[in-house]
Amino acid sequence: MKIKIVADSSANLTTLEGMDFASVPLKIVAGEREFVDAPGMDVGEMVQFLRGYKGTSGSACPSVGDWIEAFGDADVVFGTAITSNLSGCYGSSQMAKAEYEEAHPGRKVYILDSLSTGPEMQLIVEKLRELIQAGKDVETVWEEVQTYWEHTHLLFSLESLKNLANNGRTSHAVAAIAGLLGIRLVGKASDVGTLEPMDKCRGEKKALSCIVGHMKNMGYGGGKVRIAHCFNENAAKELASLIRREFPNAEIEMGNCTGLCSFYAEKGGLLVGFEDVGA
Repeated sequence: MKIKIVADSSANLTTLEGMDFASVPLKIVAGEREFVDAPGMDVGEMVQFLRGYKGTSGSACPSVGDWIEAFGDADVVFGTAITSNLSGCYGSSQMAKAEYEEAHPGRKVYILDSLSTGPEMQLIVEKLRELIQAGKDVETVWEEVQTYWEHTHLLFSLESLKNLANNGRTSHAVAAIAGLLGIRLVGKASDVGTLEPMDKCRGEKKALSCIVGHMKNMGYGGGKVRIAHCFNENAAKELASLIRREFPNAEIEMGNCTGLCSFYAEKGGLLVGFEDVGA
């Protein structure tokens, strides 16, 4: 039986060691410019372009055909998509699932609405790989990954919310606060998959401290942490150091935001996915 894992490109993954994997690209559109969130995309050029761009920009989710292409010829597909409350990506995946299963009787597609994005999705993908490689049957994999997902979380720290506000993902009033000199907004992915502001922090050090405090309050006990940054490696390393001071055995990995997460996190942004003690 051929099993494949898929995720849209907001998971910041292009490959997955040890598994057949496909990333389904979202697009960022600014006037006549289109940036496809796929390997080879120049994220730095996109970020620089958008910082000076005065027109309307936005993101476009993958088509049904894009998802079906990603499914390939797998007998079973597991995957996850960016929160359905901020994108049509999950809905598109469900239409693709219906078409794929109708065209190929006996094949199955299981896509989880992450109600999140970025590094929390990465944790979900990694858990799918773990369960599949452990030889779990299909229904057990699906049940156990959903249980695991209930114990994963996403926090973020952003310098700018301009693109989020322009696309209706947050209010312009909240974005204006983050635009004040030296203010970073710390928030989380809510239980319904929206952006929930939590703190207005003056300076990055304060923001990083707030993130660690919220992690502990949300049940973090030293498990997996995945940090994605948009051209802010120093802050990612400092956050990892702060976490390890209190949790020396924490399993932390850091990486770059790819196109979609860079579009919304903007330069300097941090996204932090982690599992709580119930995972």
